[in-house]
Amino acid sequence: MERTEDHVLGLIERVKSKPLRFRDEQITMAHGAGGKATLTLIEGLLAPAFGIDELADAAAVGELAVTTDSFVVRPIRFPGGSIGELAVNGTVNDLAVSGARPLALTLSLVLEEGLSADELRAEVEAIARAAEAAGVRIVAGDTKVVERGRCDSMYVTTTGIGRLDPRAQLSPSSLRPGDRILVSGPVGEHGTAIMLARGEFELDAAIESDTKPLWPAVDALLDAAGDSLRCVRDATRGGVASVLNELARASGVAIVVREAQVPVHPAVAGACEILGIDPMYVANEGTLVAFAAPEAADDALAALRSVAGCEAAAEIGEVKTEPPGMVLVETGFGGRRVMDMLVGDPLPRIC
Repeated sequence: MERTEDHVLGLIERVKSKPLRFRDEQITMAHGAGGKATLTLIEGLLAPAFGIDELADAAAVGELAVTTDSFVVRPIRFPGGSIGELAVNGTVNDLAVSGARPLALTLSLVLEEGLSADELRAEVEAIARAAEAAGVRIVAGDTKVVERGRCDSMYVTTTGIGRLDPRAQLSPSSLRPGDRILVSGPVGEHGTAIMLARGEFELDAAIESDTKPLWPAVDALLDAAGDSLRCVRDATRGGVASVLNELARASGVAIVVREAQVPVHPAVAGACEILGIDPMYVANEGTLVAFAAPEAADDALAALRSVAGCEAAAEIGEVKTEPPGMVLVETGFGGRRVMDMLVGDPLPRIC
């Protein structure tokens, strides 16, 4: 049995180690879902065209970090947040997990003809409140209006600027065997809240988006672990599973996740079970994944738990040597399974 498992893992490893090439004839919704199709688009087309060697949430430009993001969530208001709040938090979080203290944002609005002025006003106010809570200023922007039916109420694009923290030595390719894996809270809440808010399923559960700024959590991690903090990522599109797969591939290591230690809200677990979705693939908007050297892991976890909103932070796994580039899950029944990247698009337009 063990020999058969090793053979299968070896075959998967050889397939996953091949360079990604973008060969699709047309764009599908899966290219925006954060899984295999997204990675193929980015690594196989966009990154080579622009000379980008390492994929990260933000890029260093001198002492600053820069990132940009677009938000096309439907519906634009959902339990726990709205597109305006999401746009601010999503962008400041890309800066934060790159080790940069967020400073300022630019804001671009694409508005659909017929959008209610009250809805627009509510989102502008939500953006202002979220920016104040995150400690950033909106310093520039642009507004466009498109014909009725050409967008879902409104789309928002933000560019963020942050100052790189000298304590941070973070890189997606820095993982080492023995490193511990931490999550800052329960997974899958944002994507599940959006799914239920659409009213497409006859489910009633009190689930809210986890959208919030993550700089306080990253600041605490840097204080506790310093340069023993290897990498931090926010688990948005594609969820924690996609983050782990991307980092395992970038660092050439194996990642083992202990399924029983992954925090999942009971309502999220129940909804996902009914719908046949693994919470590990569901998007978050206020949950990070951090990798810390073993000697710093306990302090890093304690620091996370001391931050408001991160009290349920947990250690969920460890970095291993074999099989490189792969993520394995130790199940509650004592078995192991491969947790590959998301295929398809189960939750369109969640962020």
